[in-house]
Amino acid sequence: MTDPYGTPYTHDATDLKYMQVCIEEANKSIPAPQAYCVGAAIVRHGELLSVGYSRELPGNTHAEECALAKLEDKNLEDCTMYTTMEPCSVRLSGNRPCVSRIIEARIKRVVVGVREPPNLVSCEGISLLEREGIQVLIVPDVQDACLAPNQHILKQK
Repeated sequence: MTDPYGTPYTHDATDLKYMQVCIEEANKSIPAPQAYCVGAAIVRHGELLSVGYSRELPGNTHAEECALAKLEDKNLEDCTMYTTMEPCSVRLSGNRPCVSRIIEARIKRVVVGVREPPNLVSCEGISLLEREGIQVLIVPDVQDACLAPNQHILKQK
């Protein structure tokens, strides 16, 4: 099965396990007016290497950016990036998008909880990753949990 845009769903128990880790991370994010609260994790062969959440590190950082910044090994070909929300393709702050960082790290698999809502920007993260040959999967039935820490933005519309 796929989402309405053709991205396949994953029903793998490991993917759900690490998405739950990401949801816990997202809930640590302090809400900001023009930014989502997202959680991320990087896993290699079933081992959790790094986690991150929005604005965890100084500099208006995103969850994926934080998780990547904590790793010394920058070649992550055999890793999976888990994230509660579609990695950004555009940053309102002008910082480098997370999609670019994931591609640069050579991550070949990204598991997402929910597509980015269109409230702030028109995100093309999933399609850009797929265009680069990166496998993208969506965990079904976690959308509400992934969006829960973002009510400060979602209720505005």
